[in-house]
Amino acid sequence: MAADQGEGELDPRIRRTLELVYQVEGVVAAKVWAMPDRIAIGVKIGAGHGAAEVLARLEQVTVALREPGETWDFGLLEGDA
Repeated sequence: MAADQGEGELDPRIRRTLELVYQVEGVVAAKVWAMPDRIAIGVKIGAGHGAAEVLARLEQVTVALREPGETWDFGLLEGDA
């Protein structure tokens, strides 16, 4: 966390990522991990939604946020998110 960010404040890029992720139909919970050259997104999917379709939509809605040389990983969360 940057020194000028207060506790509980999200980096604007992570906040925007979460906003986009939660707009995808079927996503009921999400977590985002940010590392220097990688972003990982884990989601919990509601009943009646296919994992492959939801993960594909996540990749589509986040493409504009990606930085050159950065890797984005998408997966499913297990248990309580």
